[in-house]
Amino acid sequence: MEPRAIEPRVVVGAAILEGEKVLAAARSYPPELAGLWEFPGGKVEPGETETDALRRECREELGVEISVGERVGDDLMAGGGRFLLRVYRASLRGGEPEALEHARLRWLAADELDDVPWLPGNRPVLQALRELL
Repeated sequence: MEPRAIEPRVVVGAAILEGEKVLAAARSYPPELAGLWEFPGGKVEPGETETDALRRECREELGVEISVGERVGDDLMAGGGRFLLRVYRASLRGGEPEALEHARLRWLAADELDDVPWLPGNRPVLQALRELL
């Protein structure tokens, strides 16, 4: 009997746009990822849709309510193939973003996207994001 391939866990990220800027978040943990930047979001739980997971994660991580739009870029493999990252365009519906689980937050314009060290799994979506900004 062949061993079953382990399916990657789906992780969602929010490219929260405001004006001509996108919100980026610096990881505070785990230690090997601390200081690297990402789009806020997290793992999709069993029985949860990707958009519901993204709204929940933004409430937990940023203290905000968001509207989720279309996908940005393609599926991205992250964490050595353990995760499948899907980034969605989003906008703020309520609240002001706070770094509740991150070290820092920063609004970046298209020409500032390369000013921070992104997690490798998030980098491929930057070009698609530049076209939106």
